[in-house]
Amino acid sequence: MFEIKFCDIDGINLGHAQNIESGTGCTVVLCKEGGSCGVDVRGGSPGTRETDLLNPLEFVDKVHGVVLSGGSAFGLDASSGVMKYLEERNCGFDVGMTKVPIVCQAVLFDLGCGNYKIRPDKTMGYEACINSENYNEDINGNIGAGTGATVGKILGPSYSMKGGLGSYAVQIGDLKVGSIVGVNALGDIWDNESNKIIAGALNKNKNDFINTENFMINNYDNGKNVFTGNTTIGIIVTNGIFNKSQINKIASMAHNGFGRAIRPAHTLFDGDTIFALSTNKVKADINVVGMLSAKVMEKAIIRGIKSAKSAYNFPSYDEIKNK
Repeated sequence: MFEIKFCDIDGINLGHAQNIESGTGCTVVLCKEGGSCGVDVRGGSPGTRETDLLNPLEFVDKVHGVVLSGGSAFGLDASSGVMKYLEERNCGFDVGMTKVPIVCQAVLFDLGCGNYKIRPDKTMGYEACINSENYNEDINGNIGAGTGATVGKILGPSYSMKGGLGSYAVQIGDLKVGSIVGVNALGDIWDNESNKIIAGALNKNKNDFINTENFMINNYDNGKNVFTGNTTIGIIVTNGIFNKSQINKIASMAHNGFGRAIRPAHTLFDGDTIFALSTNKVKADINVVGMLSAKVMEKAIIRGIKSAKSAYNFPSYDEIKNK
């Protein structure tokens, strides 16, 4: 097994667009030929589009694009630009007079960064698709859906840190499995190699972490609404051959990566969502791909945090590490 670039996975294009000044952006994974897609939503405050049709009982069995974006529910508009781009290129579900692109999406809450009145829209979604035509790098941190991401919010934004976009992919033989994730969690981010918090809720001196889980345990009877703009959203992509039922199971297994790196994950105030997309090129064991999906998701979360730069008055991993 060796690391590859996310963009090296067969049959996909990856693109980003962002408004740095306004602190928001979107990330698009295109599969113009159509791929099997599944989803697992585990957070209590999700914002999603076209997730019902990913149920194995539903008719449509191919998806042509998956979008991750900021903007909270407003950001769902970005998919309209992705649909426009795909229809112009004759990609989608054939209904006779045209082809209808099937585009799924999840959003995270970043309205507390920059200008909340500017969020991902049809124009930004289309721009991300155009950018995908020439994008072949794995830029992480303050880009795309991670532009306005933050983490560690149990004490509110004054003690939170900068999150970001992370990606990680591996190859075994001909099999490729990769993940991309916008890290925007209520909880802390843990690096299991060091067994330490690397980003999260800061203490009053902003030089160390309070440990969100311990804080919650000590305040078990508080009952305070701590909705401060959360949700970690991600995509697993593989070139393995899987049907809709199998790829849904892979999306479910990938959430183990959230559980390893984010503590706590899947709270009532997060909208944690993972899509899984297969381009159906290589025969592969579902259990192996599911296991690898959790691993690459965990690695992508860590990379997103370590690549993020301080912005919008939120300190980054590098800034706190060097204090």
